[in-house]
Amino acid sequence: MRLHRGPKWVLFFALLMALTVLAPVAGAHPEAVSDDPAADEDGGIHTHDLSSELLDHDAATNNIVSSGPDAKVIKNLSLSGRGDRLVANATTDVWALDGYAYTGTFQNPCGGDPEAGIWIWDVHNKNKPSFVGIIPSPVGSRTNDVKVASMNGGDILVHSNEACAGGPGGFEIYNVDDPTNPVHLARVQTDDINIFLQDNFGFTDFGVHNLFLFTRDGRDYAAAQVEGLLGSFQVFDITDPADAELVSWFGAEYVLDPTVDWVNTTDFGKILEANAYNNSGFGASQNRFLHDHYVTPDGERAYLANWDAGLLLVDLGNLDGSAATLISQAIDPTSEDGEVNSHSVWPNEDETIVVEGEEDFAPFASEFSITSGPNAGEYPSAEGAITVPIASLPGSEMAGPTVYVGGACNPGTAPGFDDPVPAAPSGDAIALIQRGVCTFTQKITNADAAGYAGVVVFNDAARGDALVTMGGVAVNLPGVFVGHSTGLLIAGVATAADLVVGASGESVSAATVPNGWSGMRIWDYSDPTAPVLAATFNTVCSANPVDPSCDPAGTYSSHNVIVETTGNKVKAYISWYADGMLVLDVTDPYNPVEIARYFDNSSEFVDSNGGEPHSYWGVYKETNSPWIYGSDRNGGLRIFKELG
Repeated sequence: MRLHRGPKWVLFFALLMALTVLAPVAGAHPEAVSDDPAADEDGGIHTHDLSSELLDHDAATNNIVSSGPDAKVIKNLSLSGRGDRLVANATTDVWALDGYAYTGTFQNPCGGDPEAGIWIWDVHNKNKPSFVGIIPSPVGSRTNDVKVASMNGGDILVHSNEACAGGPGGFEIYNVDDPTNPVHLARVQTDDINIFLQDNFGFTDFGVHNLFLFTRDGRDYAAAQVEGLLGSFQVFDITDPADAELVSWFGAEYVLDPTVDWVNTTDFGKILEANAYNNSGFGASQNRFLHDHYVTPDGERAYLANWDAGLLLVDLGNLDGSAATLISQAIDPTSEDGEVNSHSVWPNEDETIVVEGEEDFAPFASEFSITSGPNAGEYPSAEGAITVPIASLPGSEMAGPTVYVGGACNPGTAPGFDDPVPAAPSGDAIALIQRGVCTFTQKITNADAAGYAGVVVFNDAARGDALVTMGGVAVNLPGVFVGHSTGLLIAGVATAADLVVGASGESVSAATVPNGWSGMRIWDYSDPTAPVLAATFNTVCSANPVDPSCDPAGTYSSHNVIVETTGNKVKAYISWYADGMLVLDVTDPYNPVEIARYFDNSSEFVDSNGGEPHSYWGVYKETNSPWIYGSDRNGGLRIFKELG
C-alpha cells in the first residue's frame, strides 16, 4: 500500500526542498518512496506501510531460529473451516465477535467494485462458515483494517479507509447488533494534527491503516493510525458517532521534542525538523511513523508500534483534548537484521511481557562499489523494490561501465529531465539516472528500451544522500539507488551542473547478501519505564531467505500478533505470511518456543486455494477458547482449532 496523498504532499515537499536548499537540515533523511501515478514527481513521497513492496516481491519472485520442533510437521493446529474468497492479494485483516467474523479488502478490487469492502461471515458453525454479505468500501478507497467490539453503544464495527483511486481517508462506524443488517453511523475524517499544515497545505482527510476499539468511564473510543505527518496516533471519542471528537494524540515528533506544541506551532523550521526525524531511521525502510497499536483494557495506556521509533508506551491522560505522554521507548537497532520496523504489538494480561512483530520486505542487504577510477570503493545503496532481484542474476551481481542518461523521463515531461536516453554502448552498460520529475518505473523502463543491462539512480541535490527503496510498477532491469554525492563520483563531476547526457562514467558493481526477513521481539516489561529485550524469534525461512527448504518466491516476514494469557501460560498467535499460522509459548520471555503451526502448501491445498499458496495477513483469537481466525491474502477466511 502507498499513501495516496498526491498533490498536497507534492506541494508541501516542493516548498520543503526549496527551503532545504536555503537552509539545509543536518544529516540525511532516508525515505521509502513509491511512484504513485497521482504524484507529479517520483513518489507519494513518504510511506511506512510496505504492502506495495510485498506485492512487487511476490510478483518478481543468522538470526535466532525456532527452538521448538520442526514446525512444518506440528499437527496441533488444524484447519477446521474455510470461508473462501479465492482472489489473489484481495483479503486483509480479520476480526470476530459473537459468532460472526469480518475480513477486509486490499486495493484490488478498489472501492466501488461490488466485491470491495468488509466481508461478513457467519461462523457459529466453525466447520462450515457461511458468507453473509459485504459492507461496501467507499468509492475509491480500500478497507484494510476492521475491528468490532461490544461497547456502550452496542456492537460497534469500525473499518479503515485508504485511498486506492482518489477516495476518502478516515474511518467508518457501523452498528452490527444485527450483522446481517449493518447500520452506518458515521464517517470520521482524520487530519494532520497541526493546524498550520491543515490551513496552508491542505493536510486533511488522510488515510487510516489500523484501528483499535476500547471503552473507558462509560464512553466509547476508537484509536486510529493516521497517515499524516504529525500526530499519527489519534484517539476519538465515538460515544456519539455523528459527533466524534479527537481527544488524544501522539507521534514520534514528541519523542524528538516533547516541549513543542505540535498542534499549534507555526514554526516551519520545527516542522521541517520533525519531517526529517519522522522520515529517518534504520536499515532499508526508514521512517518513524506509527503502524499499529494496542490500548490497554482500562483505556489508560497505549502501546505504539512506531516503525523505526520502536515500541512507544504512552499514557493517554484524561482523554480531554491533549497529547498523550511518553512512558518509555523500547528499541534495539542491533537486534534482528539492523532494521527496527516495529509493526505489530500485543502485551500479556499483566503487561509484563510484550510481543512486538517486525515487518521487513528487504531480506537481502545491498552492497555497492565503484570499481574504477580515483573514487573506487564501497558506498551506501538500496536495491529497488520494483527491480529484478540482483540475487537472481548470473553470479548474483550487476556490474559494468556506466553512462549518464539524464532524468530518463518521457519526452515533454520537464526541461533537463526529458532528454532522449542514449543507446547503450555495450551489452553490460549500466544507466546512471538522476532522481526527479517522473516515476522510477518510467525512468527504468526507458533505460531498458535503450538497451541497458541495469540502472543506478542517484538522489537529487536537495535530498542529498538520503536513500530510498524505489517502488512502483515492476520493471525488467536490476537496479539500485545511491546518494547524490555517490552519483556525482560515478559520473566524475563536481556538481550536477557538470553532468552531460551520454558521458561515460566509472564502472560499478552491485550485489546482495541475505540478511533475513524479520521475526518477533519479546520484551520484558517488568519495569514499564525501562523495558528489556528478552529474546528474538525467527523461523528457519525468516532467518535465512536462501534456505533450501524455503520457496524463493515466498514472503517470510512476520505480520500480526495477538497474545493471550491462560492460567500461567502466555501464548502469542502470529500470522506469518508464507510460513503460515504460528503459536509461540512466551511464558518465559527469555526462551520463546514454537508450539504449533499450520502450514500446508501442498499441491492439493494450492489447487483448492485458487491456484495460490497461502499467505497469512491477519489473526484473531477467541478468548479462552481453542478457535483462531486467520485471513489468507489469497484464500479468504480460515478458522483453526488449537489441539494441544
